[in-house]
Amino acid sequence: METSELLKKVRKIEIKTRGLSRNIFAGEYHTAFKGRGMAFSEVREYQFGDDIRDIDWNVTARYARPYVKVYEEERELTVMLLIDVSGSKDFGTVNMMKNELTTEIAATLAFSAIQNNDKIGVIFFSDKIEKFIPPQKGRKHILYIIRELLDFQPENRRTNISQALKYLTNALKKRCTAFMISDFIDKGNYSDALTIANRKHDVVAIQVYDRRETELPAVGMIKMLDAETGVERWIDSSAASVRRIYSGWWSRRQDEMTQLFNKCRVDSVSIRTEDDYVKSLLALFHKRN
Repeated sequence: METSELLKKVRKIEIKTRGLSRNIFAGEYHTAFKGRGMAFSEVREYQFGDDIRDIDWNVTARYARPYVKVYEEERELTVMLLIDVSGSKDFGTVNMMKNELTTEIAATLAFSAIQNNDKIGVIFFSDKIEKFIPPQKGRKHILYIIRELLDFQPENRRTNISQALKYLTNALKKRCTAFMISDFIDKGNYSDALTIANRKHDVVAIQVYDRRETELPAVGMIKMLDAETGVERWIDSSAASVRRIYSGWWSRRQDEMTQLFNKCRVDSVSIRTEDDYVKSLLALFHKRN
């Protein structure tokens, strides 16, 4: 992508997603994703109902009347975006491509994070770790992330979610909130890696998908391409049995994915390329409150 065209796209994404995060998500994000703990703020005189364990005995002795310590939430978080850049993300039939939806969601979350004084970093993954952007603060850092989201070209086309989760677990020493944005089309088993990662960090799964991945239109013979392997196959979509098998495969994998997230206690949301992702993200935030 040419530099001038890329900068225009970056600016367009910034205007849209920064406005959304400021006007819609700021309070919801703050509530849904808590800080690391409570930090001492000040002391004040004891009031009826205060916990006696919070009494500051040194100040109490100095003024000859009880004072308590006041704490406030340590707000700063580290937020990681785990972005699936495998071949299956280059697909879309209705409103936008899956990778375009991923970019908007990621940018919105990134702006929500920095408005709450959080650090934000990114892990791009296929069946390997394609790129790691260490967490930082600031608008300049966010714009760099958006440029990478728009223009990054992965070396590999396949998917290995387990590899990405293991890297997250090992690379981030302190607890973070990690948004994994993917279509979760992975033939491998990532249950153990997800369990371990979510024990150390707060993992949130955001599935992006297209309507045509859930059902086939009856349009006769069509060529199907596996974007991750390059394998092509002709199928007869006019046959009801073929459409039934296809939709059955999708339903089974969605059920398996949902069961896995529930088992690992991972909050999740599924967003179609034609959906209003604002409503979907707000629903996810509300679920965490």
